[in-house]
Amino acid sequence: MIIKSIRVLSLAKVMAVIYAGIGLIAGLIFSFFALLGTAFGTAFQDANGPEAIFGVLFGVGAVIVLPILYGLMGFLGGLLTSAIYNVAARLMGGLELEVE
Repeated sequence: MIIKSIRVLSLAKVMAVIYAGIGLIAGLIFSFFALLGTAFGTAFQDANGPEAIFGVLFGVGAVIVLPILYGLMGFLGGLLTSAIYNVAARLMGGLELEVE
């Protein structure tokens, strides 16, 4: 089997989903540490201060914003990667795969 061409939007969509998943994982990790920092920070300060709400918003925001940003980066990366691959495949003959 030889891959001669990759549909640009097809790869871009797949990469967007993969990177959004990575962004979700990164967002959960950021969120965990932001909430953990807020919990420790408020233990030694006024629990109703602006610092407490900032940490919570940052943590929750990371779960929402990072998957969107990573998904967008994955989409654009897939778009660019597939376009470059298609040019290289025309010049070099494609990517040869061995399957069973």
